[in-house]
Amino acid sequence: MEEAIKQMQTCTDDESVDYLDGVVLAKDWYAICAGRLSNDVPKNAKVQRFARARDPWFYLQAKKNTKNPSRPVVEAVPVVDYVFRYDRGGFWVGRYAFLYFFAPFIWFFRWLLDWFMHTRVLYHALHQAGLSKQNIIQDVAVPYEGAIEFVEWLDRHFGHYPLWICPLLMRGKLADSPYGLVAHKVNSNVKSPAYLMNFGVWGPGPSDRLSFLAINRALEWKVNELKGKKWLYAHAYYSEREFWDIYDRPKYDALRERYHASYLPNIYQKVHVDLFAKEPREPGFKGWVKRTDVIRGYYGIYKAIRGGDYLLPKKTYKEAST
Repeated sequence: MEEAIKQMQTCTDDESVDYLDGVVLAKDWYAICAGRLSNDVPKNAKVQRFARARDPWFYLQAKKNTKNPSRPVVEAVPVVDYVFRYDRGGFWVGRYAFLYFFAPFIWFFRWLLDWFMHTRVLYHALHQAGLSKQNIIQDVAVPYEGAIEFVEWLDRHFGHYPLWICPLLMRGKLADSPYGLVAHKVNSNVKSPAYLMNFGVWGPGPSDRLSFLAINRALEWKVNELKGKKWLYAHAYYSEREFWDIYDRPKYDALRERYHASYLPNIYQKVHVDLFAKEPREPGFKGWVKRTDVIRGYYGIYKAIRGGDYLLPKKTYKEAST
């Protein structure tokens, strides 16, 4: 991680670099990916695509290209393929689907099952099968000075690779104010760091509910300890008091009031998990399907094939806010 941070700092200081992220393939194996927009294919580069079924998944190509780290590998990627480079395989979450169904993780099956391996379909199936309650899906950012400690914590407590990393630059008021929605609020005497390291932490978690809740809460509090933040597209396991100690409620409520949104559920109500609620048990055959391993995975695939929006609300805003 120390070397990765130095490499990213070098790339962020280079104004010719337009895109920058990284894949942590193992504790001691990092692939740093720097992209430059160009109208021409460099002489030392081959054209590499990622959008077609026969193309490699991006993280597998990064792994292949960095087996011998003696020199950088240069590839020319069409812009659309690069922007959507992680769509096939859902970064690498699709690999866990192969493990779940005991399917060989080889090129032929990735090609054959390509339709199922796009992010939208994968997450549709994941939620419909109820497997989101057994998979850790967290996206967090910590200051550079805490990145080494955090990745070591993940190695001990999460243990799955790859991880996704990318640098975040805090600008203007966000960098100077300890009370912004992104900047850290806890210590008002210390300005937020200019750079944060973002981590995408996605992979299997414990099947036991209590253990699953515990690892997610532990991750959140490690991020908080390192003066970082988590992004709230993922579930939050904080209590309400913990949540609003981290996120600035007065400024958030003022924004809701300004845009006449106070009657809607607030962000905590939308993303928090009730730690004390009993796991609901759906009755009948459908409930049995959703509780049975592998079978519920096929149920998720069936629902993904049928289509529809699994995020459509089941309650009105009034009921939800009540």
